[in-house]
This record gives sequence, C-alpha cells and structure tokens, in this order.
Amino acid sequence: MPEPSPDQTPEISPATSATTSAATSATTSATTGEVPAFGWSGYAERVNGRFAMVGFFAVLLIEALSGETFLRWSGLVP
Repeated sequence: MPEPSPDQTPEISPATSATTSAATSATTSATTGEVPAFGWSGYAERVNGRFAMVGFFAVLLIEALSGETFLRWSGLVP
C-alpha cells in the first residue's frame, strides 16, 4: 500500500447523519476527535469502561485496606 503524501489528509466518514450535523456545531473530546454523545456510541462506552475500571480498583483497595470482603465491609453479608 503506498504511503500518502503529506499534503493528503484521510477522509473521515461519520457513522450516522445525526452525528454529522452535531459534529459541525459541537466541540470534540479533549483526548480524541470524537464528539461526546449519549447512547450506544464509542465515546460513551469508553467513558463507561473507564469508570468501571476506577470502581473495580476502589473495591480492591477497600478489601486490601480493611482486610474484609467488600460485601461484608458494606454490610450486605452478615
């Protein structure tokens, strides 16, 4: 596959026509060129995954510091 010349930029095709109109008037994410969107979008799934990783790490930290399981620490299991 030939390398593109520096003056050529790749075309970015939007996923849906709804994001096309939003992309022209909305600001993009700070880390990517994507427009933040709700629902089943790649941006929303990435944010959900990051929050899940933080929550999982918090549970591990609670268990390590307290010496008990999270369910026993939170009072869900006697």
